Amino acid sequence: MDVSHLLDELNEAQREAVTADSDHLLVLAGAGSGKTRVLIHRLAWLIQVEHASPLSVLAVTFTNKAAGEMRERAGKLLQVSTRPLWIGTFHGIAHRLLRMHWKEAGLPEEFQILDSEDQQRLLRRIIRDEGMDEAHWPARQAQWFINARKDEGERPQHIDHLDHPATATWVQVYRRYEEYCKRGGLVDFAELLLRAHELWLESPPLLDHYRKRLRHLLVDEFQDTNAIQYAWVRMLAGDTGRVFVVGDDDQSIYGWRGARVENVQHFVRDFPDVRTVRLEQNYRSTGNILQAANALIAHNEARMGKELWTAGPKGAPIRLYAAFNEQDEARFVVDQLRQWLDHGRRADDAAVLYRTTAQSRLFEEYLLRANIPYRVYGGQRFFERTEVKDALAYLRLLHNPNDDAALERVINKPTRAIGEKTVSQLREQARESGLTLWQAAGACVAQGTFATRAGTAVSAFIRLVEGMRDRMQDWALGNQMQGVIDESRLVDHYEKEPRERMETRIENLRELVNAADAFILPQEDADAGLTELQSFLSHAALEAGETQGESWDDCVQLMTMHSAKGLEFPLVFIAGMEDGLFPHQRSLEEASGRLEEERRLCYVGMTRAREQLYLSYAEIRRMHGSENFCRPSRFIDEMPAGLVEEIRPRMATSRPYRSAQPARQRTSSNLTDSSWPFKLGQVVLHPKFGEGTVMAFEGSGEHTRVHVNFRDAGAKWLVLAYANLQAR
Repeated sequence: MDVSHLLDELNEAQREAVTADSDHLLVLAGAGSGKTRVLIHRLAWLIQVEHASPLSVLAVTFTNKAAGEMRERAGKLLQVSTRPLWIGTFHGIAHRLLRMHWKEAGLPEEFQILDSEDQQRLLRRIIRDEGMDEAHWPARQAQWFINARKDEGERPQHIDHLDHPATATWVQVYRRYEEYCKRGGLVDFAELLLRAHELWLESPPLLDHYRKRLRHLLVDEFQDTNAIQYAWVRMLAGDTGRVFVVGDDDQSIYGWRGARVENVQHFVRDFPDVRTVRLEQNYRSTGNILQAANALIAHNEARMGKELWTAGPKGAPIRLYAAFNEQDEARFVVDQLRQWLDHGRRADDAAVLYRTTAQSRLFEEYLLRANIPYRVYGGQRFFERTEVKDALAYLRLLHNPNDDAALERVINKPTRAIGEKTVSQLREQARESGLTLWQAAGACVAQGTFATRAGTAVSAFIRLVEGMRDRMQDWALGNQMQGVIDESRLVDHYEKEPRERMETRIENLRELVNAADAFILPQEDADAGLTELQSFLSHAALEAGETQGESWDDCVQLMTMHSAKGLEFPLVFIAGMEDGLFPHQRSLEEASGRLEEERRLCYVGMTRAREQLYLSYAEIRRMHGSENFCRPSRFIDEMPAGLVEEIRPRMATSRPYRSAQPARQRTSSNLTDSSWPFKLGQVVLHPKFGEGTVMAFEGSGEHTRVHVNFRDAGAKWLVLAYANLQAR
């Protein structure tokens, strides 16, 4: 048969990966090497050439956006419906399995998904109920502990906490948390995967059924899998499944949230006769950028190895700017952006990357001054916004009044005279009687437990929820959403806030109604027996992990380097290239594996750039209320000197950053700027470093720097405008 449409657009290595007849294949796909194309063409090859049934193919990735793109592109390539294919995220597919086999999984049919904020709210309640000091036992830390343990496949009874009092306390919180979730029919994100894995472990006939059915497993971004996801793939594959994984150990940057880069190496060890194909031809960046990135990542020892190359041009050198301080760094970046725009380039073709979110403030400030539109990428997500979560909580109560997290969120929103004391009584009643909060509320009202005002308020809340449920059960989903917002009076509640915030919240509530009105029940959810309401609530919880912030038509993108993964821009700035900032101080103080992950993060940031890459660092950076003298990042020294050019605006020459005579070592006795307030050799006082002697000057105007040899602190370069020097 003619397979030209599957192979003509591929290079030699890509064709090798797509057509391989091995049962198990590892594709080491470098940045910009076309890994998504290879995975999709492999999927089409299995169906069109190897005649695999579409019902036998499962493709897994990490975001709903990537899964949607995979399904769309596969459909165009196959020219058939992709509905029979199991394509989705790990969490989405696990959710689908649990909906179809809720009874075997030990779940109620109407189980609800807890998102991160509701999980934390429930844990805060448990910590209070246990009489623990929230200052010493914060809910956020409990959430991290529980999710990390679930990612490792551990229940409370599996955790060894002998001689570890703190761990023993968290295990007790974990145990109580499981009791609450079981009683309320609640499942968090980590539980989806763990419960789906346990479903197969505890139901051998069901596992055997899916092993026979899903013979072809394709996994994208394999370097980002955690322990339970890897175990999930191994369990489903068994001895008969064919596993095709695509990943890049050099781009594993999520170790802090459980990702295990070693899974890439374990795959070769744990699966028989694995064939490895390397995709090294890059279609994104210039030769200079790739050479520098290759040299940087080569300093990591624990890697499988590959060398990116391009058939494209060598391109401009990487430019390095040594800023006087963080203000100078932001000014320089914005000046370069202005020049970029003056040459007719688009603003959204440029990105400023940084290691920590705190670094964005100055760039925002200088961009505002320059009247350059910008977007802070990865802002608060739509389904995570307070007003959206409040409205959804009411909707969840209509579906399942025993959802404790939803009830606790809105029982006094808008305020209805149900204070913390009343809610504490509800919690106590629920705990002692083994009831949900909804059941406890009904019992307390019937028994007259509350004071008159509180009892009246709780009774009114119960009538409100029951009344909405009775009236709206046959309404269309969009009408239910609008009805919930109207009858809960959430709009009235938010109209009390400042005008700008109030308008934004109300617009978001309107958009939520639009989302509900436009929602179409996915066929896989219909096949699993979900109602439109159940599916929409699950969709909202799962989509909370996707970036859905506002965007502009043409604006500079500001983002952390973690957020930049998977993106690309013609022009990229990486700011804050300083030891202690990038690589982060924690990586310098902890095990070497953390430093290697920081280096991979730098590699990811560099390979986002297509045409031009700028690196910058500040010699002085104000952090935590004080000025700190910074050392350039060790990552700069790990790039070949011939590929990096240092630039300093307002100076006549540009020079390599490792030049034999850098500016900071040159004396300035020949300079005679009459604006300098001090003379060479003059004794001065600094509020922090004490007494010193002026040795040299550099630059002009507000960017003038002075070299002072302090009696106790040694020689230092200071920005004159910020040094606060006084004549002795």
